[in-house]
Amino acid sequence: MADDLTLDAREGLPAEMRVLVEEYPRDMWEGHPNFSGLTAFWLQMHGKFRSVQTELLRLSQDYLDGKAEPMRYGAMTSRYTGFFLEGLHGHHNIEDHHYFPQMMQLDGRAERAFDLLDADHQALSHHMNALADATNAVLRPLQDGKDVRDPAGKLHGVQSDFQRFLDRHLTDEEDVVVPLILAHGENFH
Repeated sequence: MADDLTLDAREGLPAEMRVLVEEYPRDMWEGHPNFSGLTAFWLQMHGKFRSVQTELLRLSQDYLDGKAEPMRYGAMTSRYTGFFLEGLHGHHNIEDHHYFPQMMQLDGRAERAFDLLDADHQALSHHMNALADATNAVLRPLQDGKDVRDPAGKLHGVQSDFQRFLDRHLTDEEDVVVPLILAHGENFH
């Protein structure tokens, strides 16, 4: 693994941040007595973010391949991107201001991991702005009836990069948070 732990560079959590997930591997999460409805809901939200991101990529690829009518592509891209960015922003706010401060108190071994996840949220804010800008660069000229193949190609690239960064973050976040909840479930509200 690279020494660079930024969201754009890392390929996973370093060993010292994987202590809890080694004790509580993914294949035993759902059967654990501390796996609550809140944890299931939180993982479900992560799944929705992943599926909306996949849908956005599909919409752009279909448009670029000539399989989507331009105005429908614009309408669907606008709707899904708005839902996606609004939901992701709200999700991160709740984590940053409510859940993560509580969780950090539960196990000192996770403190550096939460610092990393916080840095991810800052990096993702930048990527969210880039996604919004690239989306608007397609939607504005599309509304004026202009050809948007070039901006749509750029948008597809931004969406693809964002998908990679978001999946890296969500996977790492799950590997920190879920094992922490499983280990200290009764102490977390």
